[in-house]
Amino acid sequence: MTETTQRFFDARPASIGQARAFTAEALNGWGPPGRAEDIRLCVSELATNAVVHGTAPGHGFLVQLDLDEEGVRLEVHDSRRRYPKARQAADTDLSGRGLALVAALSDGWGVQDRTPSGKIVWCCFKATGGTAA
Repeated sequence: MTETTQRFFDARPASIGQARAFTAEALNGWGPPGRAEDIRLCVSELATNAVVHGTAPGHGFLVQLDLDEEGVRLEVHDSRRRYPKARQAADTDLSGRGLALVAALSDGWGVQDRTPSGKIVWCCFKATGGTAA
């Protein structure tokens, strides 16, 4: 069984919460929430990066969720090819922890080019106890 759902969002701060709500609704529809909170936090971080760094003027971003027997794959598609870099934020930094959180909460993450332009930042979450959502 494979299920996919996706939604396009405008590149504005309010879209970050909308992406979290969309993700929560999809995961709730797929079954028990084994890792739903981790996935919601990761979509929040990746959507924030898309809004702040990844979208060219006049473009938005796409959130796609795929569920299969292995788990959940979360993708955020945006319009810029500039790859994000995980870094170690200082205690006094007000930002810069998003990808470190994604790396800590997910079972893997990466970036790939998107045709004809832009990139996809993805992370995956292995199924736990027979359910990934």
